[in-house]
Amino acid sequence: MKLIVEMFSYPFLARAALSGTVVSVCAALLGVSLVLKRFSMIGDGLSHIGFGALAIATALNASPVALSIPAVVVSAFLLLRISQNSTVRGDAAIAMISTAALAAGVLAISLKSGINIDISSYLFGSILAMRLEDVVLSLALCAAVLILFVLFYNKLFAITFDETFCAATGIKTSGYNMVIAFLTAITIVLGMRMMGALLISSLIIFPALTAMRICRRFLTVTLCAGAVSAACFFIGLVLSYAYSLPTGASVVLVNLAAFLLFALAGRLKGAA
Repeated sequence: MKLIVEMFSYPFLARAALSGTVVSVCAALLGVSLVLKRFSMIGDGLSHIGFGALAIATALNASPVALSIPAVVVSAFLLLRISQNSTVRGDAAIAMISTAALAAGVLAISLKSGINIDISSYLFGSILAMRLEDVVLSLALCAAVLILFVLFYNKLFAITFDETFCAATGIKTSGYNMVIAFLTAITIVLGMRMMGALLISSLIIFPALTAMRICRRFLTVTLCAGAVSAACFFIGLVLSYAYSLPTGASVVLVNLAAFLLFALAGRLKGAA
């Protein structure tokens, strides 16, 4: 408890804890639908695109958030459209666009500053990058995600498991998919500042898979994923502060430990 009180005496750590926890919950809630729809790698693809946008913004001396959010949102819509109406499969489209964006970002940094610039904060995140505006954006994102799940839970449930049937019954599935893609894009941009482009997708994938080890209903999986994600982020942040570890890596490894623990619990539950 003394360690936690000491940790929160630093304003940047308090901002990181609040913003990171909120973003983790949003990523987990959205991740349940994405994982079940077998579209979870969109998080990895969008994070690479976000890296490219941040790098280009740095090279142009522009606001990173102002450039990266529109770029990632447009890319999310483009990936969704390609996966639904193209001969290119979703995973191939994600790989193609994300690697191109990653290459563009590296090239932009090299042309602007040479090879001496430290890009580790872009790739692996930096807890010092969290600002007050990130907290405000994170809270607004959380409100939007919670409203989506509370008001449209039944439709999200139906679209997740049988999108074809929903479209046949008159539900505008494309609209809901675009909303999910939009919120996922915002989540990626906000979380990437602390987790990094290479690790942010873990917040989407791990909590959903962890919750599925012991939960079977969509509602319980969603609630469990949100709780697990928030707990894992907080524990990872505390471990990062206590042992001077990279925050993103600590959070990912705590999520991995939670997955293994839940997998063991699930096996024991099935054997009982």
